[in-house]
Amino acid sequence: MPKIVVSIDGIVTREVQLTKDRTSLGRRPYNDVVIDNLAVSGEHAVMEMSGSEVHLEDRNSTNGTYVNGHAIKRHLLKDDDIIEIGKYQIRFVSKGAPALVLDTTASEPHIPAPMTVAGPGMGLQAAIKVLSGAAAGREMALVKVVTTIGKPGVAVAAITRRPQGFVVAHVQGSGTLMLNGATVGAEPALLKHGDRLELGGTQMQFLSQRRG
Repeated sequence: MPKIVVSIDGIVTREVQLTKDRTSLGRRPYNDVVIDNLAVSGEHAVMEMSGSEVHLEDRNSTNGTYVNGHAIKRHLLKDDDIIEIGKYQIRFVSKGAPALVLDTTASEPHIPAPMTVAGPGMGLQAAIKVLSGAAAGREMALVKVVTTIGKPGVAVAAITRRPQGFVVAHVQGSGTLMLNGATVGAEPALLKHGDRLELGGTQMQFLSQRRG
């Protein structure tokens, strides 16, 4: 099943499986994929799926829709095409591509913040803070079971919520995932408050706070 991977400033914010014949993208809340950015039109673009083909169509947006750097009106998407809408990059992943998600529960709805992790009377709030690059200073709360971070096509990692806390693992790309200077592969590593991560040249810090 095809899907799209949405990112901004090199940080993956969500993954959406394309399960409908028509998937709309835009700023208004009625869209299937809501992109809350002033550079994005109310209904900016639509993806139409017919069999194994997915066409992307611009809906007369103010700032246009781009695929691989070229403005389009209607475009047949291919695996690894990069769609640009406002400041967001959306990678199209076709049916045959390997999945990034480590846990099938990753597609569940957002868990309202603050998120708690099961434990003996303890809870945990957590976030990733970007330390370098254009997104330096940005914090992303870890409110899903699985949160993917990184640059599609370069290096992608997954941070997974587990009963004992949060773990991180490398899931895609040739780039290296580093945790406090040590390489992390597909085997998940437990995260602690203050841990430093480096992925695809971007430095990040894991922040957590127990309560209860």
